[in-house]
Amino acid sequence: MTNRLANEVSPYLRQHENNPVHWFAWGDEAFAEARQRNVPILLSVGYSACHWCHVMAHECFEDHDVATQMNAQFVNIKVDREERPDVDAVYMEAVQAMTGRGGWPMTVFMTPDAKPFYGGTYFPKPSFLQLMTAITDVWENRREDIDTNVEALMQALQRSEFAEPANAVANLSTVTSAVTHLVGGFDSEWGGFGAAPKFPSTMNIDLLLRSNSTHANPAALHVSTTSLDAMASGGIYDHLGGGFARYSVDREWLVPHFEKMLYDQALLVRVYLHAYQVTQFPRYKQVVEETINYVLRDLTHREGGFFSAEDADSADDTGHHHEGWFYTWTPQEVRELFDAEQSAEIFEWYGMTEAGNFEGRNILTRHFERGSLLRNDRIEAARQVMFTKRLQRARPLLDDKVLTEWNGYMLSSLAEAAAAFNNPTWLAAAVANAEFLIRELRSNDGTWKRSWHETGVPRARHHSLAADLAALVDAFTRLAEATGDDKWTRHACEAADQLLDEFWDPQRGGLFTTGNNGEQLIARQKDLLDNATPSANSTAAVALYRLSAMTGEGRYEQHAHRIMQLLDQIMHKAPSAAGNALSALHLMNSGITEIVIPGNRPDFLNVVRESWRPNAVVLWGEPGTSPLWQGRSEGVAYVCERNVCMTPAQNAEMLRNQLA
Repeated sequence: MTNRLANEVSPYLRQHENNPVHWFAWGDEAFAEARQRNVPILLSVGYSACHWCHVMAHECFEDHDVATQMNAQFVNIKVDREERPDVDAVYMEAVQAMTGRGGWPMTVFMTPDAKPFYGGTYFPKPSFLQLMTAITDVWENRREDIDTNVEALMQALQRSEFAEPANAVANLSTVTSAVTHLVGGFDSEWGGFGAAPKFPSTMNIDLLLRSNSTHANPAALHVSTTSLDAMASGGIYDHLGGGFARYSVDREWLVPHFEKMLYDQALLVRVYLHAYQVTQFPRYKQVVEETINYVLRDLTHREGGFFSAEDADSADDTGHHHEGWFYTWTPQEVRELFDAEQSAEIFEWYGMTEAGNFEGRNILTRHFERGSLLRNDRIEAARQVMFTKRLQRARPLLDDKVLTEWNGYMLSSLAEAAAAFNNPTWLAAAVANAEFLIRELRSNDGTWKRSWHETGVPRARHHSLAADLAALVDAFTRLAEATGDDKWTRHACEAADQLLDEFWDPQRGGLFTTGNNGEQLIARQKDLLDNATPSANSTAAVALYRLSAMTGEGRYEQHAHRIMQLLDQIMHKAPSAAGNALSALHLMNSGITEIVIPGNRPDFLNVVRESWRPNAVVLWGEPGTSPLWQGRSEGVAYVCERNVCMTPAQNAEMLRNQLA
């Protein structure tokens, strides 16, 4: 017998529709039930590709003893953090304030009016049973303790809402200090930052590449390339099918947490693309190509939307699920495909042993040959054979919802890569994605939704968040640059206007996570810190600075300035959590170069695209409405800054010299 989650479309929620737990989705019905029964709410938050979410589900939520206690003592709510990151962020901050750590699955106990008083992450069955008994005892006999916890936590949850801005936007010295900090925190042996678990830190690496692009910084470049080589050589990279796992459980990038998230593919494509443009190392181009091909092959809806994720777990030949089974190999499985000589060659190339490097199996890696990624013909042929054989295995679960924010990141990176590599297939995919988003996730009144699923009624649901619109603004500007079609600039302006109208804080500046017309949670937070994805406010700052330069609309720049003032304290005190904000600061202080190429001049475009120009915007093709187009003649190129232009470039070489 199914529970209420059978009516949901989120793959994560549907994973729990057969639990004996009387789950509610987040909404008024659950809170009304808790008030009527006068019992606490047990909130469980996770996502479909989360391995430990599956473990706790099997140990606890599928267990009748646990479910009986949950149903008797609590109203139980299940939330997909990817659909509702606003809900997740509020209660994750509470859990971190209580325990000093966070993660998923997240378990929170709260009052019927949604105020948290205790929480944690994963709990095994015995601990979970004991915890629920203790919570019930406190609820029934020591309510004053709960009231004390609630009061303290509510103060913590409101910190971002009342953060005060600086008096002015910082200068480049803040970026310089942050770069020095990042270089000093670099793992010189294995790349990346910190110890295990180790995450890609794409925003910080991109900042280092950006700083090197304007003033040569060998140390910053060394940190970047060492880290990128280590990640692409390790088990975190799928050496057969392309794409990256979410993070490494060890310092060496060997053992990944096997789930593959769309946002990681988007952000890693971006940073490897920039690294290739800076260094011209062919291995980085290979990583970009293989990762994009993975997204277009395995994470793309037939009409153009990008799916969210693939699970960490998959079934073996007997139907039992294991983490990483789909991606790992035994030597015997290789011997069944190749003769002894070629098998030995494959063992050496991918570091395979009889004992294996993960639960008796082998994660394919170039672990001890870091940076040596370019395959000879024999290895490449073998890779294709192994990839084809792997397709016969049971695939990990696909989370086939489409999220506006994550699609925006992927669209931005895909448009950039298509332009840089002059790849018409990628450009067509980028345009198809943009058209899908406009058709499926924008309502008739022009407002945007966050989540889409083909089986949903309606298919698009949940109010958009600031991160959704900020990602769209950035994506549409990048697509305008890639296509030379001004309509994408107009779409960027429409998204920017909605972002500023609905999410702007007129008192302290910056963007609230939720809009004026969205659901009002117990705290109205602002997304200020980079995490696995860039913060909504820093994404908006970069996008608004660029859009202002492309359109001549000063208010976009003014709002970006106020965002940077709000982010000032974070950039100074926690630079490793502000890489994208620091990139926005670098962009603003370095000045944006405006390049205008009327008509179709591939020779001029080739010059513009032959290297990474992080502080430039380019307008080309048919003239648009921007002041940058006024009085322009075809056959020449214009290099400007704040509408003050150099002598029109008559040929490609002259343009190259002006951009040097």
